[in-house]
Amino acid sequence: MSDKILIKGNEAIAEAAIAAGCRHFFGYPITPQSELAAYLARRMPKVGGVYLQAESEVAAINMVYGAAAAGVRCMTSSSSPGISLKSEGLSYLAGCDLPAVIVNVQRGGPGLGGIQPSQADYFQATRGGGHGDYHIMVLAPGGVQEMFSFTRKAFDLADKYRMTVMVLTDGILGQMMEATSMDNGQLTIDNDKTWAVGGVRVNRARNIVNSLYLKPAELEITNLSRYEKYKQVEEAEQMHEGYLLDDAEIVVAAYGASSRIARNAIDEARSRGVKAGLLRPVTLWPFPKKAFADAAKRARAFVSVEMSMGQMIEDIELSIRCSRPVALCSRVGGMVPDPAQILGAILTLDKEATA
Repeated sequence: MSDKILIKGNEAIAEAAIAAGCRHFFGYPITPQSELAAYLARRMPKVGGVYLQAESEVAAINMVYGAAAAGVRCMTSSSSPGISLKSEGLSYLAGCDLPAVIVNVQRGGPGLGGIQPSQADYFQATRGGGHGDYHIMVLAPGGVQEMFSFTRKAFDLADKYRMTVMVLTDGILGQMMEATSMDNGQLTIDNDKTWAVGGVRVNRARNIVNSLYLKPAELEITNLSRYEKYKQVEEAEQMHEGYLLDDAEIVVAAYGASSRIARNAIDEARSRGVKAGLLRPVTLWPFPKKAFADAAKRARAFVSVEMSMGQMIEDIELSIRCSRPVALCSRVGGMVPDPAQILGAILTLDKEATA
C-alpha cells in the first residue's frame, strides 16, 4: 500500500507492528498510550494475532518475556508510570538476550504526574531502566511517518542484535494525526532462531532461556561478552538528522516533538542573521556522539531543547567533551516549549558567544 492515509501516531505504531510481523501484543491501558492498545485489540484478531490485556504492566512485560523466549516477534506499550513497572522485566529480557519491542508514549511525572506530554523518561530509557549492567536501543521518532517506519525498524534491530528496542515518543506525537505511508519496504523476519525454546512440538535442540548465573566468573564473562555486542551497536547504529547544520554556529539539539518546534525558532533566527541549525538525535541510545563531536568543531555553542529538567544535555556535554557551552531550554510537567522561548535561548547564546 503506497498511498498515504491520515492516521494518529499511536495507531501508526500499531499498524507498523503488524506490518513487521508482530502477532503477539501484551498491554495495559494508560493515557496517552491507550489508543495503541485499543487499536490492536481490534486489528490483531483480524490478522491471526494475539491481543491480550494483562492484569497489570508487570504481567504484560513478563508475557513479552515468555513470547520472546519462544522466538516470536512481540511487543508491549505503555506510558511513563507503566514503563517503570515494566523495568524489572526489561532487565530480565536483557539478561537473557531476548529481542523485543517496547513503546513508551511519555507523560509528565514523576509519580502519577499528569497526562500531558513529556520527555522526562530520557534517563530511564537511555540508561536501561532496570537493574544491572545492560542497554536497550532507543529510537526517537519526530512525526507520525517515523512512528510507523521506526517501529518496523525496531523489530529488525531487535532480532539483529537480540536485544530490546524502545520506541520513545510522547503524548503530542501519539495523539497527532498526519498523512502517512504504510508502505515501508519488504518485510524481513529472522526465522532462524536456534536459541529459542520450543517445547515438544518444535524440532530443535532443547534450549533453556535463563538469566541466573550462580558462578560469579561465568556471569562476568557473560556481561563482558554482551558489552562487546553493545560496542558493535554503538559503532553501527548511531543515527541523527541535521537541519541547516552545515554552517551552524549555534546548534540546537532536540528530539521528538521538541525538534519540530525548534525548526520554527531556527528559521526565525536565520532570518535575523544568526547561523542556527538543528541536530536531532534519532537514536537516543546509542547516542550520536560522532555527529555532536563533528558539530562542535565549527559551532560556538549548543542549546538542548527538552521537555524535562535537563537530561539529554548530559549526553551532549559528554559527546563534545564540554568543549563548547551547552545551555538548557526546557519546559516540564506537561508544558511544551514554544518557538519564542527557543529563539530567545538561541539569541542569548549568540550574543554571549560573540561578546
